[in-house]
Amino acid sequence: MNTHPRKLIKILMAGIAAYLPAAAAGQSIFKVVPTPNENFDSGLFAVSASSPSDIWAVGQSAIHFDGTKWTAFRVPMVNGDNTSELSGVADFSPTNAWAVGYINISVGIPNQVIEQWNGTAWSLVPGPTFASGDSATPRALAAISPTDMWAVGSLLNDNGNQLNFLFEHYDGTSWTATTIVNDNAFLLGASADATNDVWAVGYRGNEMETSKTLVYHYDGMSWSEVPSPNVGPGASQLNGVVALASNDVWAVGFSTSGAPPNTDPTLNLIEHYDGTSWSVVTSPNVGPNSGYQSNRLEGITAVSSDDVWAFGSFFAANGSEQQLTLLLHWDGTSWTVAPSPNPSTGGFVSDLLFAGVAVAPNDVWLVGAEDEAPRDGTMALHSTMAGN
Repeated sequence: MNTHPRKLIKILMAGIAAYLPAAAAGQSIFKVVPTPNENFDSGLFAVSASSPSDIWAVGQSAIHFDGTKWTAFRVPMVNGDNTSELSGVADFSPTNAWAVGYINISVGIPNQVIEQWNGTAWSLVPGPTFASGDSATPRALAAISPTDMWAVGSLLNDNGNQLNFLFEHYDGTSWTATTIVNDNAFLLGASADATNDVWAVGYRGNEMETSKTLVYHYDGMSWSEVPSPNVGPGASQLNGVVALASNDVWAVGFSTSGAPPNTDPTLNLIEHYDGTSWSVVTSPNVGPNSGYQSNRLEGITAVSSDDVWAFGSFFAANGSEQQLTLLLHWDGTSWTVAPSPNPSTGGFVSDLLFAGVAVAPNDVWLVGAEDEAPRDGTMALHSTMAGN
C-alpha cells in the first residue's frame, strides 16, 4: 500500500508513464492562482484569513494574499530545506497573525517555533518552558480570538522516552502548556467555534497499520478524549477537523478495508459530530481501480452547514505514485467528488491539498504542494462561486 508523508518524498521521473484519471467530470469552480516559491521546498500546510484581502498560507514557507496577488515573506528558522515547517496559522488582522511549527526535523529532535506577524515582519515569540531534553512538536493551531488560541501536538520528554499530548494555550499575554501522557498517539488537526468548544483529532497506533481514530475535546475546563468510530479491521486516521457549532463538527482522514498486513488502497474517511456522538458519514472515492489508487483526505473547511469542502489527493491506478488533487463537497445531504485542477506541468504530477479557508460565502481558498522535480512548490486554488 502506498504512502505519502507530510514531508513529500521526491520520486524519480524517468520511465514513469502518466496515467491520471480525472477526479470528476466537468469543469472545476476552483482555479489555480499563481504563488511564489522563495524557498527550494515551499509546500503549504495551513491557511487562515481575516478578510478577502488578508490571507496567510504557511508551511515550508509563508506567503500572503493582499486581495490581488500572493507574496512570499521570510520567517525565522523556516528555510524550506525539509528540516522545518509551520503547521498552523491564525490571521486576525493585517497587523496580527500567528503561526506555530517545528524545526530540526533532520536531526530527529524537532522543537517548536511560535511566530507573530506585526504588519511588517515575522518574529519569534517565547513559548512554554519545558525541561532540558524535551521536544515539543505543535501540529495545528485553533484560534477563537487574539487572546484565546490553542496549539496542539506532541511533547517528547525524558530525552524521548515518554510521549505526551501537547496542548498549548495563549491568553493574550503568554503561552502555557498542558500535557497528557499517551501511548503512541498523535494529534494532527484542530478547530474551535467557542472558548468552551475546541476539538483536536489524530490517530492512535502505528500509522497505516494499526492506527485508530483519535478525538479530543476542550470544554472550557479540561481536555478529554471523546469516543470516535473506526472503519473495519484496518487502519483509520483523522487528519483535519472543522467545528461549525457545538452540534456540527466534521473530521476527515482515511481508512483501509483490510487488517494488516494488507495491500488495500486507503479510502476516504469522513466523520460527523451531532452534539452527542461521532458517526461515520458515507463518502465517495476516485476508483479505486487498483490496489495502488489510494484516496486520502488531509483537511476540511466549511462555508456553512450545507457547504463544506474536504480535500487531499488520490494516487494513479498504475502504481507510478503520481497524485492529483482530491476534492469532495457536502451540500447538506451527501458528499460528492468535485472536479479540481492540478497546477503541475511536468511529466510527473504530484499535487496535494493540505489546508483550506472559507473567507466568505463565495470565497474559498485551498492550499498545498506541487512536486515539480527537483523541488516542492506552493499551490493555491481559489473559488468565488457558491458550492451548492
